[in-house]
Amino acid sequence: MNKVLSRPVSPLSARPIQGLNRVGLQTLIRKEIGRFMNVYMQTLVAPAITTVLFFMVFALALGHENEAVDGVPYLRFLAPGLVIMAMVQNAFANTSSSILISKVQGNIVDVLMPPLSPLELLLGYTAGGVARGLLVGVICLLVISFFVPLSIFSWPVFIISAFSATLMLSLIGVAGGLWSEKFDHMATITNFVITPLAFLSGTFYSIQRLPGMWKDVALLNPFFHMIDAFRYGMIGHADADIAVGLAGLAVVNIILFLLCYRMLKTGYKTRA
Repeated sequence: MNKVLSRPVSPLSARPIQGLNRVGLQTLIRKEIGRFMNVYMQTLVAPAITTVLFFMVFALALGHENEAVDGVPYLRFLAPGLVIMAMVQNAFANTSSSILISKVQGNIVDVLMPPLSPLELLLGYTAGGVARGLLVGVICLLVISFFVPLSIFSWPVFIISAFSATLMLSLIGVAGGLWSEKFDHMATITNFVITPLAFLSGTFYSIQRLPGMWKDVALLNPFFHMIDAFRYGMIGHADADIAVGLAGLAVVNIILFLLCYRMLKTGYKTRA
């Protein structure tokens, strides 16, 4: 005689693991990309304008005869740092806001109920964040190229660093969105984690100018390595070993990926 199981089955584990649900994953990715494309003036154009304003402020403050960093004109040294910061900030904002707003509005169930595994949810959210970050980067590079000559010194390093950086902040955004229960919680992450790490990462200066102890501290900052690698990919200047930096970013991304997967798998702060 057949028995009816009375134990509730979690939507995230209802579907047997038989490969990716491609249709569901593609739908989630389209949803995430559609979110920021529908308001592209705010999500794509505005970051480029902010980046250019930062660049112009430094250009006006320093004048035409600006100091060089290891033989590289300062404005050319500065441009890659501003671009990568705009990319990662928007990658973080895309994933964190998508999850948090869904939780606050109570419609996250629309994502949890379909037959999507934790892996598919994680891939869908991060793909949206990476896509937004990379698009912002392309726009920023195009705009800044009107003010300072830009070129690509190493395409492999340029591409790998851009992808690694946007992936890292997308994953941090997923973890932050799952942890946060209200917008004040997300503001805490932004103000006390993201912003300090960003401003102490060598965006506006070379860490070679820092005293010994602070230079060692900077080398432990993953934000520094993503900026250093991206800058090297563009202008060939690096303050640290690029191979070590990219390897460190890969390790951080693996740890963050496993953390986010675990949070989604267990329904951390998404189930009653």
